[in-house]
Amino acid sequence: MNRTKRLWRYPITRLITMAAVLVMLLGFAGYTSRTTTHAAGNNACQLDSAQGNIKHVIYVQFDNVHFMRDNPHVPSDLEQMPNLLNFMTNNGVLLSNHHTPLIAHTATDILTSLTGVYGDRHGVPISNSFRYFNPDGTSNTGVSFAYWTAPLFDPSSPPTPTDTKFNMLTASGQNAPAPWVPYTRAGCNVGSVATANTILENTAIDIPTVFGPGSDQALEVKNNPGQAFADFVGIGIHCAQNNAICSPSNTGKSDLLPDEPGGYTGFNGLFGHKYVAPIISPNGPLKDLNGNVIQDPQGHVGFPGFDGMSAAVSLSYVAAMQEHGVPVTYSYISDAHDAHPSGPAYGPGQAGYVQALKSYDNAFGSFFKRLQSDGINKSNSLFVFTADEGDHFVGGQPSPAGCNGVTTPCTYSQIGELNANMAGLLATE
Repeated sequence: MNRTKRLWRYPITRLITMAAVLVMLLGFAGYTSRTTTHAAGNNACQLDSAQGNIKHVIYVQFDNVHFMRDNPHVPSDLEQMPNLLNFMTNNGVLLSNHHTPLIAHTATDILTSLTGVYGDRHGVPISNSFRYFNPDGTSNTGVSFAYWTAPLFDPSSPPTPTDTKFNMLTASGQNAPAPWVPYTRAGCNVGSVATANTILENTAIDIPTVFGPGSDQALEVKNNPGQAFADFVGIGIHCAQNNAICSPSNTGKSDLLPDEPGGYTGFNGLFGHKYVAPIISPNGPLKDLNGNVIQDPQGHVGFPGFDGMSAAVSLSYVAAMQEHGVPVTYSYISDAHDAHPSGPAYGPGQAGYVQALKSYDNAFGSFFKRLQSDGINKSNSLFVFTADEGDHFVGGQPSPAGCNGVTTPCTYSQIGELNANMAGLLATE
């Protein structure tokens, strides 16, 4: 399910936001790099780490994964993923400071992590949707998810948009600096796996922004919208200058950043599974870590939708990119506390929630083993794991009392949310 549809599902599940978990695993200078030839990527990539040993950056963005327990009897999300938790605690540092930007929701949180600045400086202070004013005083819905250089995304697709400013906007009204630029300027290709606004988020405004309104891609959107979404949305590579991966022969397009400080010319990108998959899976369709061809619920081979980015899918893209000349990767993993793609939400210890976390744990076990066989490990790689929002569970008491989810599944008669009337609260101040 795309993020636009997901906007309307989150409010009916559970939203009390407090915590984000940030984990950074640093490479250690005392080890000798064992990176294989195919994983080493372009020798032009100079990450310039303190000890000179870091050759790979693997950044994993979770959607709502908890370090703390929502129910004291039920192991937390990370406790139920020991392959990940042990990797972090054995190799790095874990920061569990309870802090997120406000408003703490998917787009704003992820973009704040990517840019290092709050929403008032990157242009998305409210998410995942908002209202914007028209000149006649009426208002329309805007969506926080749109490609970095796209204008504001109104899902009603008005024939004559009234706000055509960049969605990613600095306080001075310019397109916000893009997070992949320091890497590409250093000669490194950067892979983006469903990571907010660094890839195409929709086929409405992002296709004409990147490919052009009269392009073959725009024609596919018109004639076969489901396949077009799977082909062009969600996956991308931002290449170093003159890198062959993003050449025009591979359907590379100019990676335009009109307001990038210092200028940004001569860089190309690949936009969409259709063009990335032949590079990172040259011998056949890209498969997830369980051996399944990656496709959406309707059977369109390609990007499976943002809610389809389970650990087995997202980490497969990451591993394949790292193995094929893309040494810097940013990836998104969808939450485990919803029954994707259409809900409902789970409570702590429910069977579906526990099963999802188990599948995520298995995926991380396979992922770390695969990277190790590629020679990508703590000796030469920087791993970053972080989570947005940190929603806390809002619902009734679990049944049976004292259930732990692992040996005794929990059930809930009530799962919901807490709402606040901000206008009313402010009126009483």
